[in-house]
Amino acid sequence: MLLAVAAGWFLVLGMRFVVPAILPTIREEFVISNAQAGLAVTVLWLTYAAMQFPAGALIDRVGERTLLVAAALLSGVGLLGYFFAPVFSLFLVATGAFGLGTGLYGPTRGTVLSRTFDAREGTAFGVVMAAGSLGAAALPAVAAFVATRYGWRAALASVAPLFIVVAGALWLSVSDRPAVDSERSLRRDLRTVVAGFRNRALVLSVSGETLMLFVFQAVTAFLTTYLVAVRGLSQGTAGALLSVLFVGGALSQTVTGRLADRYGTPVVLTGVALVSTVPLALVPSVEGVAPLAVVAAAIGVRMSAGPLANAYIVDTLPDAAEGTGWGLLRTAFFAVSSLGSTAVGLLADRGLFALAFYGLAGLTLLAAGVFLTLPRRGRV
Repeated sequence: MLLAVAAGWFLVLGMRFVVPAILPTIREEFVISNAQAGLAVTVLWLTYAAMQFPAGALIDRVGERTLLVAAALLSGVGLLGYFFAPVFSLFLVATGAFGLGTGLYGPTRGTVLSRTFDAREGTAFGVVMAAGSLGAAALPAVAAFVATRYGWRAALASVAPLFIVVAGALWLSVSDRPAVDSERSLRRDLRTVVAGFRNRALVLSVSGETLMLFVFQAVTAFLTTYLVAVRGLSQGTAGALLSVLFVGGALSQTVTGRLADRYGTPVVLTGVALVSTVPLALVPSVEGVAPLAVVAAAIGVRMSAGPLANAYIVDTLPDAAEGTGWGLLRTAFFAVSSLGSTAVGLLADRGLFALAFYGLAGLTLLAAGVFLTLPRRGRV
């Protein structure tokens, strides 16, 4: 079961960054602007966000096995839809289907691991998260290579059968969830969550995480397009540099957790935001593939803020409605961050790619200021 869930997360997380990796080829075929390309990535993240809260509410009522299988099948259908999308509008429909499927997978993955591996939860989560990081690092580069030789449709649709295989493995390996009281009031949980929003620590941590996600979504959406259109790199090289970004993120995550335990989450979050501000500001001026690879890896350091901020937010939420609150907040900050690619696309269409990167660096610096004001956990 652990291998099936990990394989699903490998595909879900990795393929979510494949569309940005091959955007230059997609733009060329559909003859669309940067803003329209950014809209496609926004649709992907927005539909992902839209499923976070409903998925959390459905877990107790439907069970993880049904939801995980449905998520894998819907994701596969979305990828297969790319093969039959002759116009950009249908491309967006396929993107929406894939986003909904991946959004359904995320929260359900977490609860089934917690339920099944109660005594070894940390190990189980580590295996699955490592699989996701590996997918995010490997699949964009592989897809860029395939797209160069066989076209972007093949790069996306060829992964659909793997989702079908994962769906079968999940159906066979995941046990049914024990029945719970379905009469529990969702309205009551929402009231508890809203009351918890008066907590200053919760407001600050959510604000900082939203800023970091907004910038991350914008950078991963347009880094390859910028490197191809402005720097003149091949799509294969640009896709490889995007993969380097995720490698940098995976490596930094192995360190920042221990630092947070020693020095406190707010201090480490502030440091991560400050460190990842600098490479964003350097993107427009750095020359050469090797220096760009270093910059990309340094940008990836911001990925380590996610797990730390998430743990802080969950710890701050009211215990009586923690699941409901977490699902609602995930929908909110993923929805806001989904607008990052559209914002960068609009600037890029006006020849302001460099300004976009400087602006993203400024937002990251603002996030550092927000994190700096966070109280340590235990004092919230």
